[in-house]
Amino acid sequence: MTLIGWTQIVLFGAIIVALTPLLGAYLTRVFNGQTTPLSFALRPVEAGLYRLAGVDPEREQHWLTYTVAMLLFHAAGFVLLYALLRLQSVLPLNPADQSAVAPDLTFNTVVSFLTNTNWQNYGGESTMSYLSQMLGLTVQNFLSAATGIVLAVALIRGFARASANTVGNFWVDVTRCTLYVLLPLSVVFTLFLVWQGMPQTLGAYVDATTLEGGKQTLALGPVASQVAIKMLGTNGGGFFNANAAHPFENPTALSNFVQMLSIFALGAALTNVFGRMVGDQRQGWAILAAMGVLFIAGVAVCYWAEANGTQILQSLGLTGGNMEGKEVRFGIVASALFAVITTAASCGAVNAMHDSFTALGGMIPLINMELGEIVIGGVGAGLYGMLLFVIITIFLAGLMVGRTPEYVGKKIEAREVKMAMLAILVLPLFMLGFTAIAVVYPPAVASMANSGPHGFSEVLYAFTSQAANNGSAFGGLTGNTPFYNLAGAATMFFGRFWMIVPAMAIAGSLAGKKKVAATSGTFPTGGPLFVGLLVGVILIVGGLTFFPALAVGPIVEHLAMLHGAAY
Repeated sequence: MTLIGWTQIVLFGAIIVALTPLLGAYLTRVFNGQTTPLSFALRPVEAGLYRLAGVDPEREQHWLTYTVAMLLFHAAGFVLLYALLRLQSVLPLNPADQSAVAPDLTFNTVVSFLTNTNWQNYGGESTMSYLSQMLGLTVQNFLSAATGIVLAVALIRGFARASANTVGNFWVDVTRCTLYVLLPLSVVFTLFLVWQGMPQTLGAYVDATTLEGGKQTLALGPVASQVAIKMLGTNGGGFFNANAAHPFENPTALSNFVQMLSIFALGAALTNVFGRMVGDQRQGWAILAAMGVLFIAGVAVCYWAEANGTQILQSLGLTGGNMEGKEVRFGIVASALFAVITTAASCGAVNAMHDSFTALGGMIPLINMELGEIVIGGVGAGLYGMLLFVIITIFLAGLMVGRTPEYVGKKIEAREVKMAMLAILVLPLFMLGFTAIAVVYPPAVASMANSGPHGFSEVLYAFTSQAANNGSAFGGLTGNTPFYNLAGAATMFFGRFWMIVPAMAIAGSLAGKKKVAATSGTFPTGGPLFVGLLVGVILIVGGLTFFPALAVGPIVEHLAMLHGAAY
């Protein structure tokens, strides 16, 4: 661990904190339908889209109607993307002559991109045509990210409104999010990435001769435009199999740093949107502070573990830390920081192979996902995931002081607590349930590249990543098999939508309630006491749920490493 390493980490945090109120103010204006600097150019486009789709922008929806509209939107996306991948061999923009994607892999991939998971059981440059990458995967990167954001905004409206029976209009929200937020930011980011050396072309792959005289085919394509939204939308699906470790997908140290910033930017800003919409920005800063505490703790442990390496490396005189599976142009600190950011934010892009991390270094990304997309989280998903824990925390605080729990002027009652618990319990059900099946089902066991606790961690990481809609892979697991394609698709689907529906039910319930005035007995939720209580509840729930699985995976692997054993 070095001073320059910690300087990078502190600089990253400082920039995110500085961007949060700026982006938060802009997002608030967009979703309140107020004028923005882009309104003059985009308002006519927005109005034209509503006329074309037959949408009345003034008509809002009940929470159930809003949710059904979202589900129908995704059903249509499923059909279109499935057809595109199965027919790509006969469609244009296929210079590498890619064949049709296999049915089970297509099913897994379609569910993956619809749910903002972007789990990839394939190599992008050897499987997908340019048309599939652009019209299929990149489009879903925009739409799944926009869906997460607008669902968070709908939940915020539930807290902010009083005696209302609507939470917004899904079609209006997703249009504004895409048109005013994701598209402009992606255009600017794409130009930056092209400047850094990232390809953006429809030209064919290029054959090159290496210094040794060998022949190599260099895959190209419209890379920058997909990478921009994969990061901003916390999608994470790489154009290339090596993802952000590929030099064409992450060319420089500057592109690496800006990509890390882009992963956190919108998710952090949504906490500020929450504070602005409920009329008390301290509430948003308190939520961001709780996220920040968990994030900093994760970075510290992961950076320390990778910087110290293992007993075996140290016995060989290699004291520079664990560089296995890492790009030398990024080094240990940028690799460890990227790993924590991408799993805290439910992005899933990787610039190093998590399978090669030390046991404790690899455990931190695993814990980030097991906590349920709440440390910044996927755009939108992180905020509504954290608000579920806020409801549980407020309920427990009410029990301790003997008062009806309240939060931002809304009474938290049995319905909200039950829905919050239902949403929180969905993730461990699929993370642990499918892991238990996979480690005893012979065809699934055959896909494991490692034995012992490391092999168990590979399987646990895979289902944790998919249930949390993260998409990063531990590596070492052959996932393109019928079992993992189908089980993974089910995990991603239920991990996304079985969490969303209870959250939307909470939004509708809260929107219909009256505001209650704060009194001397109201538990303060804008200060350090609440932040500490919230972090404590999250860690207790996470520990009780996942410690046994972690104990037989990374923890026992670390203990074995201390005695010279490796897996």
